[in-house]
Amino acid sequence: MTAVTVHDTRPCHLGEGPLWHPERNTLYWFDITAGRLLWRDGAEMRQHQFDRMVSAAGWIDAKRLLIAGETGLFAFDLDTATRTLVCAIEADQPGTRSNDGRADPHGGFWIGTMGKGGEPGAGALYRYYRGTLRKLGEGFTTPNSLCFAADGRTAFFSDTRRRTVWRQALSPVDGWPVGDPEVFLDLRPGTADGERRPDGAVIDAEGCLWSAQWGSARVARYSPDGALLSTIALPASHTSCPAFGGEALDRLFVTTAQQNLSPEHLAQEPLAGQTFVIDGAGRGRPEPAVTL
Repeated sequence: MTAVTVHDTRPCHLGEGPLWHPERNTLYWFDITAGRLLWRDGAEMRQHQFDRMVSAAGWIDAKRLLIAGETGLFAFDLDTATRTLVCAIEADQPGTRSNDGRADPHGGFWIGTMGKGGEPGAGALYRYYRGTLRKLGEGFTTPNSLCFAADGRTAFFSDTRRRTVWRQALSPVDGWPVGDPEVFLDLRPGTADGERRPDGAVIDAEGCLWSAQWGSARVARYSPDGALLSTIALPASHTSCPAFGGEALDRLFVTTAQQNLSPEHLAQEPLAGQTFVIDGAGRGRPEPAVTL
């Protein structure tokens, strides 16, 4: 049996990027357009307000996160709230921002960019690895679904607008892409499960992919060969990203958003934008640390 409850009642305009920090036993997540990093300290709701949009993070050590912002990656000290630039990303393009991101098993960090207004084809996909930033692809509208197989040999990513999730082979030595990506999930209109918009994703301990599907009020679990296994409904249309957490990694956290919902829709969906937790969905794996 699965049970869906509210983890945090603060509504996010664009909730994203949940990350369970394994050394602090804390879930961190973002409200992108509001420039907020959010977390809970027991019953106390905490946040840090940035002067720019922030969207995703990996953990560096017990004190620091690597955070993706509008113009690059920076190390953020959770104890002192100080930040240090790690590398610029599209800092000369004021019309773009970071979006989905996640650390890979090799210690690298993948991050997508997109137009602030969702302009078609304005986004790109990057990987930061041990001091090197490399562009992996361009022409994306909303890059999402960044997650990785446990052995570090496969990456997954999507373009939400194109309703497609790809699978990319990686070098077992350093995690850089090898060859061309192949389609893992085709969620365009007319497919077996109907039209879906894949947003954030995470791989569980059994190698299955959990996809938060924007506009569908659900997360869906797919087998390693892309077969739909199960779905879990949530009381918010715009599910944006899942992450496993809890000390046993047996709780599935899901961020949601209010973006593009009318006042009438919000009145019918009062929990939109809140962050949820699902018990009974299975187990995840610890998120790997980022190596600077």
